[in-house]
Amino acid sequence: MNKINFYSGPSILPLSVLEQAKAAIDDFAGMGLSILEISHRAKPFVEVMDGARAMIKELMGLDDDYEVLYLQGGASSQFHMVPYNLLNGTETAGYIDTGTWAHGALTEARLFGEVHVIASSKDSYYDHIPKTWDMSGKPYKYIHITTNNTIYGTQWDIASLQRLRGQTDTLVADMSSDIFSREIDYSMFDLIYAGAQKNAGVAGATIVVVRKSILGSVKWTLPKMIDYRVHIENASMKNTPSVFAVYCSYLVLNWIKEQGLKNLYLHNERKAQRLYEAIDDSKIFKGNVAKEDRSMMNVCFTAHDRALEPKFSELAKTKGLVGIEGHRSVGGFRASIYNAMPESGVEALIAAMKEFEARL
Repeated sequence: MNKINFYSGPSILPLSVLEQAKAAIDDFAGMGLSILEISHRAKPFVEVMDGARAMIKELMGLDDDYEVLYLQGGASSQFHMVPYNLLNGTETAGYIDTGTWAHGALTEARLFGEVHVIASSKDSYYDHIPKTWDMSGKPYKYIHITTNNTIYGTQWDIASLQRLRGQTDTLVADMSSDIFSREIDYSMFDLIYAGAQKNAGVAGATIVVVRKSILGSVKWTLPKMIDYRVHIENASMKNTPSVFAVYCSYLVLNWIKEQGLKNLYLHNERKAQRLYEAIDDSKIFKGNVAKEDRSMMNVCFTAHDRALEPKFSELAKTKGLVGIEGHRSVGGFRASIYNAMPESGVEALIAAMKEFEARL
């Protein structure tokens, strides 16, 4: 039985990417060597690294004011790298707390300067994106947000992002779980970071896109491996990069370009709308976040009777639906329907939900 992959990350990949990645494990670029054993200084891989970085700028519509980096350590490593590079100890940054990862980012930032939580949905179990922000702590060195929250299933809408941008000179975003999922003006952000393993590749590569002019203002001496400027100067090769992960990201980026961001957005919108309609129409299942803030990437829901959840999980497994269990901190269900998830996968989940309801 073919499995349908709803895991939140590492997550589903396009079939064409899997096939190209498998071929490169046997022989990369006609070198007679596996991608797993070549030097990162080999010309064919340098071309991949340069091509991937250029492709990100192209997809985002960014000019030479920005630089793209491939780093390691996951998006969580950026929780400290961002303030280390941007925030002097006497300065204040504004953070919006909309979930577990947003909260982790603001906690780390407090090691490097003052942090003002300008809005939070923590008290309501992160069931919405705050629409008002406390700007009384101005001037903020930067404002940090997490654009999509994988655990609770909320996502910033574009209008709110634009309105927030009007409140700050420097906007930083963790886009790990919705990068390249929709058309958006990426130039409204001064620094974007994302783990690649959801919409932009596989685990092991961390993407950072930074406006170069915001760097170099901190007073302390940065360790070389923490300094974005050092990585820029070394074209993301200050240390040995995750060669296979960068290559897979390059393949995914090319696939995204072929699909087109507009088409991917329409594809993602259809999938999410169908699944949310099924949840809303169900007598068994329910969504737990504000409808206007529902994520297109991570559809989170529970059963009215929580005792039914293990039974539905078992049925889903018999249908080949894997990875639908919610994060261990909240339980319930989470269907991650990233770019590579076909509409047929969502229809299979809906069919399982309807079958389960009919059995009761």
